Amino acid sequence: MDYREAGVDTQAGRAFVEKIRQKVESTYSGEVLGGLGGFGGYFELPQGYQNPVLVSGTDGVGTKLKIAQALNRHHTIGIDLVAMCVNDVLTCGAKPLFFLDYLATGKLNLQQLSQVVEGIVEGCRSSNCALLGGETAEMPGFYQVGEYDVAGFCVGIVEKNKILDGSQVQIGDIVIGLASSGVHSNGFSLIHKVLESNGFSWSDGCETFEGQTIGDVLLTPTQLYVKPILEALKLGIEIHAMAHITGGGFPENLPRCLNKEQSAIINTKNWKIPPIFSWIAQNGHISQYNLFETFNMGIGFVVIVPSQKAELTLSFFKNQKITAYQIGQVVKGIGEVIIDS
Repeated sequence: MDYREAGVDTQAGRAFVEKIRQKVESTYSGEVLGGLGGFGGYFELPQGYQNPVLVSGTDGVGTKLKIAQALNRHHTIGIDLVAMCVNDVLTCGAKPLFFLDYLATGKLNLQQLSQVVEGIVEGCRSSNCALLGGETAEMPGFYQVGEYDVAGFCVGIVEKNKILDGSQVQIGDIVIGLASSGVHSNGFSLIHKVLESNGFSWSDGCETFEGQTIGDVLLTPTQLYVKPILEALKLGIEIHAMAHITGGGFPENLPRCLNKEQSAIINTKNWKIPPIFSWIAQNGHISQYNLFETFNMGIGFVVIVPSQKAELTLSFFKNQKITAYQIGQVVKGIGEVIIDS
């Protein structure tokens, strides 16, 4: 017996690395040392920082993968993977430097996983972040043929005296929401349950989605917020805190950027909630509370600014072609989010 008979094709693994090499190296910045294929990736810290702090984050895509694998569409998954990590790192004001990925599959499919990596490359380019390296694991018997899982790891950098940690937030500050591109990459276990309970399939059409299938809408990739946020910080727009609205929605994520004696009131009438969320609610008989506790509800990222800077901030994001809304205010409280509908 040999390794190939056990289900692991090392030659296919080497072929995969060569297939993606050019695309991966297209994300490299001047700080990347060496090339793809070593035991580790080398990244030289950029010049100009006085007291740099490295910020790290890791995440996956979750059960959204099941839709991609069922429809054999994998490019957007790579974008999701990058976005879930870089958007997290961004919340403290850090600039993403480099990204690594881990792909595990039952049997290596060059076309399938190349699509995933192409999406990762696109996400990294859109975030000015180098895809420094990764790992591909072929695990027959653990994953079925056609199945794979992905994880991402991001490292960013920020000046120590510019870290946004919630201490800058004041009572009366305004909460500005940046529009999501849809469901992003959270809440899919509940979505799977809704579809199974109603007998829907991913390829079903729906008038609500204007000609798109359910799968089309749900595979829309997670919005990347890196470039407009970093540009805002560069131009000196005063931001007191930021939050990435992921699993747990507003109730879980927004308090993470507030002080202990602060809460936030969110007015749901101040933005248009995308139809996908009302469709999920209707077909799953889900209460508004549970919707907001699970999904982003059309707001993927939040910035908190002084009240006198709210209009300036909204104008900035409009010029950046990012849809933004004034959705709430910071009040005295106990670290909770009050949903006002």
